[in-house]
Amino acid sequence: MNSPFSDRRVLLVEDEMLVAWLLEDMLADLGCAVVGPASSVNQALAMIDVEAIDAAVLDVNLNGQKSYPIADALAARGVPFVFSTGYDKDTLPNAYRAFPVLQKPFHRSELNDTLAKLLMPKEPSVESAIAAIAETSP
Repeated sequence: MNSPFSDRRVLLVEDEMLVAWLLEDMLADLGCAVVGPASSVNQALAMIDVEAIDAAVLDVNLNGQKSYPIADALAARGVPFVFSTGYDKDTLPNAYRAFPVLQKPFHRSELNDTLAKLLMPKEPSVESAIAAIAETSP
């Protein structure tokens, strides 16, 4: 299958096994290589330390523990991620509201669109293009 997500390694963090299996299938159908699923903060942090990860889908609530330490570790490494939650986005602490959120339940098309935004190469800004030209000019 030739997919824009072929060979993209996506960390899946989800504590509900039925939901994790469903998301694994969705990610695989999109062509992703699934890392995990991790069902706890410690398990996810251990995976981040040893696995190459291109993006992540993080359930916010993991058996009563929040996934924010995972989000922090991913952000520190420059790995894009999306929160997955059944709660309203406004329940997230202010520091995390700028990150994308998939509202449960969501469809594969929504996951596809979100991953496309996360993994799409960033368009260079006009300022960076001008700076690059200036650096190469004699």
